[in-house]
Amino acid sequence: MPQVSLLATLVGTLLGFVLGAVWYGPIFGKAWMAEHGFTEEQLTKDFNPGKTYGITFVLGFIAAYVFGMFLGAAPGMGFAVGAGAAAGLFWVAFGLATNYLFSRHSVKLMIIDGGYHTVRFTLVGLAFGLLG
Repeated sequence: MPQVSLLATLVGTLLGFVLGAVWYGPIFGKAWMAEHGFTEEQLTKDFNPGKTYGITFVLGFIAAYVFGMFLGAAPGMGFAVGAGAAAGLFWVAFGLATNYLFSRHSVKLMIIDGGYHTVRFTLVGLAFGLLG
């Protein structure tokens, strides 16, 4: 079984959470809502933050852990960060883009969501480069 740094996994997960708060808040929050046609009232109605953020944290932790398995024990900084950027862009963002093309979401939404995951996995890679 591969050894994965739980500290790097946790830090990478937390970095993704902080990024998400900023990315989908002050940076792209209004544009993201507009692309979906959401209002703030719609997003807050029947919203359970404990459930939503809790599940999101668990999913992010699992994704970071499995990415750590891919990186292996003590990856070099360049490899870890480069692999994070590549995984975020070419696996996650391009996968989302494929779905978005068929569901007819806008290019702007593809860039917002794909950009988030590209930066997120780059940060996860950074965590493993520093702490893995």
